[in-house]
Amino acid sequence: MKLTVVGCSGSFPSAESACSSYLVEADGYRLLLDMGNGALGELQRHCGLYDLDAIALSHLHADHCIDMCAYFVARYYRHEGGRCEPIPVYGPRGTEQRLTAAYADTPSEKSMSEVFDFHDLAAGASFRLGPLVVTTDRVRHPVETYGFRIEHDGSSLVYSGDTGPCDALCELAGGADLFLCEASFTDGKEDLPELHLNGRQAGECARQAGVERLVLTHIPPWTDPRHNLRDAEAAFGGPVEMARPGAVYEF
Repeated sequence: MKLTVVGCSGSFPSAESACSSYLVEADGYRLLLDMGNGALGELQRHCGLYDLDAIALSHLHADHCIDMCAYFVARYYRHEGGRCEPIPVYGPRGTEQRLTAAYADTPSEKSMSEVFDFHDLAAGASFRLGPLVVTTDRVRHPVETYGFRIEHDGSSLVYSGDTGPCDALCELAGGADLFLCEASFTDGKEDLPELHLNGRQAGECARQAGVERLVLTHIPPWTDPRHNLRDAEAAFGGPVEMARPGAVYEF
């Protein structure tokens, strides 16, 4: 299984990175986790526009899903080769309506579903996408948000989505080979437990879950990543690094 960081900036794109988007590949199958601001352009550095097999959206905040509107254009109005067949899209309830409203001028209310095959996520669900087994659970955020555990041939990747501290995330991450965890806040500066984690909390969750490797992501441009990295290292005690655009992890 291979993970490529397409974009990892939190809240809005930075000068160096698009917002949240992560490409997971195994046995020729390609699953994209989230497609935030700027992600569609960066994605084309790593795979063709029409080479994805499925998309999973952790939640419907713009920095995790808004480039789906641009991807709709690429799939719906494609002339060479004709319109694309619908690609499976897994997201919270109302994903189709949210994207239709964001685009604001689709040819019809059902145009999105002509190129996206929408499926609702649910807490505690497990399903297969090609060679991947995906397990989801609700995490702690102001809108309906999911963390993902992806398994293939004995390897496991867990992606937190956006979340404050919660037991569900630590349970989902149990024993994972790689834990891609948000760390938006700075310990001692922001204290909004229903919104995001800081570096220390991400490290504590990684230690509690017994993961092999922690990668911090979703760092907003106003947050000092060095501070969060130090806090996570101190709390976890295992290998920690910052996500960066274009980084590839194979496990």
